Amino acid sequence: MLQTIEEASKNFCIHQIREPFEVVDGVSDKRTLIAYIDIDTQEGKKFRVYIASDEAFMQRVSKLFIEEDESDEETLIDMTLETANLIIGSAKVIAEEGNETSYTINTPHFEKIDKFDFAYDDAKTIKVADDEITIAIKELDAK
Repeated sequence: MLQTIEEASKNFCIHQIREPFEVVDGVSDKRTLIAYIDIDTQEGKKFRVYIASDEAFMQRVSKLFIEEDESDEETLIDMTLETANLIIGSAKVIAEEGNETSYTINTPHFEKIDKFDFAYDDAKTIKVADDEITIAIKELDAK
């Protein structure tokens, strides 16, 4: 599942950010804006997908979408939620088109601004220059 979310994240960077990027394993160690979306698979499994980006990455998104050079914290939080929706929504379409496990997505929730310290099963961080966004996934109710 992380593979389709990673692909959607790369597409987001290619088509929205439009700057070179690299993907590395693990989570960012920076202070980040952290949101999550819970997803439910057709097979009855539940996952939590975290989107955690540093403020500079989210400021890039804010500049692109609403043309603000310096957004306040509330706007950056809104942009984090919107980015989570866009990436996970895109991943859902990629999964359906690739005949992978389809799933429904729930409403995104903002968690906090801090270092990423949540339990996760797998994670990737995308770096655009010095800016970072982490995508992490955790199966819920896993035994």
